[in-house]
Amino acid sequence: MSGIWTHWDFDPGIMIPLVMAALLYSVGLRRHAGLTRLQQSCFWAGWLSLVIALLSPLHPLGEQLFSAHMVQHEILMLISAPLLVVSRPLVTFLWALPFEWRRTAGRCSKSALVHRSWLWLTTPLTAWWIHAVAIWVWHAPPLFDATLKSDLVHAAQHLSFFLSALLFWWALFYAHGRRAYGSGVLYIFTTGAHTGILGALLTFAPHPWYPPYANTTQAWGLTPLQDQQIGGLIMWVPASLVYLAAGLYLFAAWMRESDLLLERTSRAK
Repeated sequence: MSGIWTHWDFDPGIMIPLVMAALLYSVGLRRHAGLTRLQQSCFWAGWLSLVIALLSPLHPLGEQLFSAHMVQHEILMLISAPLLVVSRPLVTFLWALPFEWRRTAGRCSKSALVHRSWLWLTTPLTAWWIHAVAIWVWHAPPLFDATLKSDLVHAAQHLSFFLSALLFWWALFYAHGRRAYGSGVLYIFTTGAHTGILGALLTFAPHPWYPPYANTTQAWGLTPLQDQQIGGLIMWVPASLVYLAAGLYLFAAWMRESDLLLERTSRAK
């Protein structure tokens, strides 16, 4: 049990994308002027949180404790994803590429199919549904149990959580500009509500949902049900606080934008 704290899982399937992202950002940063210190700090903090979630001892611990597995998920969705969205790294990544590659990527992004698909995916309601479905479906016992038996299924779970969270936060913060702040408040609070409900169901369930943890939690002084209750509380309480903070931020931004609009309207008259 003690050896798990020094066990870093340097899986090439995770290491290579993380290293490539760091290299691309570092190279692009030298060429892309105008990035704020906040954006740079958010990128590196988000990147580091991915390292902690996916490579640190937290990863093998998640195979023994449901609560540790839940911490992984919350880091991916509530720390890594929003930090990377705020850093807006895509343009910086592109600046790291050769000129011809950048021009090709620009042409592809302007194609009608890509443009329409991106607009649809980043509609707040669409992003909300995709993220909500990913969260609820993967917590169904048969699928969650499958993640503990197959590395491929486990990777698919983490990838769907992370990508759907990126889409969700991007849709709320940037996809449709400041005019989406008002609806963004609604989508954040409803996300906090439905994930809180799932957390409460896990916390107050009369029996464990995930049989694979039945033989692994005792080494940590927990029964499977206690472990599940801790995981449910992690999803319920700390996660709800993150959604609350994000919702209040968007609400304040919405109010500021409304005041500016009223001021412009009064000046026009």
